[in-house]
Amino acid sequence: MRCIIAGFPFDLVKSEVQDRMRGIKPEAATGQTVIISRRTYPVKQVGQILTRQDRRDFTAEQITRAMTRLGFTCRPTPTAAAVTAAAALSPLQAAVAMLGTPAYS
Repeated sequence: MRCIIAGFPFDLVKSEVQDRMRGIKPEAATGQTVIISRRTYPVKQVGQILTRQDRRDFTAEQITRAMTRLGFTCRPTPTAAAVTAAAALSPLQAAVAMLGTPAYS
């Protein structure tokens, strides 16, 4: 798939993106993320590896658009309220919140 990132044309293929990201350790995500081969990468890290450009040269939106068109799952930046709420819960409380309470009949 041909796309324009930071004013330069790139021909990206899903399998090539997966190959290039294989062996790359994901950095801590503070913004938008993309899931590649069951690993969650920051969008800017993926863009830097694929384009070989500085992260300041392109936007996260450009990379997110390209990764979505290739079929990867992209996630938005987590809200501060969600991060704070998750950090305030104990592991048991977080598990109950995710699983819910049992429904007795």
